[in-house]
Amino acid sequence: MNISSSYFSGRLTLFLSGELDHHEARGLLGSIDDLIEEFMPRECVLELSGLSFMDSSGIAVIVRSAEKMRLLRGRLSIENPSAQVMRVLEAAGIERLVPVTSGNMGGLL
Repeated sequence: MNISSSYFSGRLTLFLSGELDHHEARGLLGSIDDLIEEFMPRECVLELSGLSFMDSSGIAVIVRSAEKMRLLRGRLSIENPSAQVMRVLEAAGIERLVPVTSGNMGGLL
């Protein structure tokens, strides 16, 4: 699991790549928390096009990150999930909590 970031004009984009399973989730949560605290963004985007696999522990990462952003009066969104990741997001109903967009489909999912 790799994470890289980009910050511009109040928007922190976190690019996740690799596989997100329960072994990776705890470390990823810490990394995301650290980056949010460093940049204090108004918006945090999880860019998931590089994520080849995610299980239900990824949902916990998303929910906790969304809660952290809400505490900062910001918002979290998800962009470009792969088909496998999108199936996990849909099964969890995550779009009720966090906006999910895909460049491949040209809009909100």
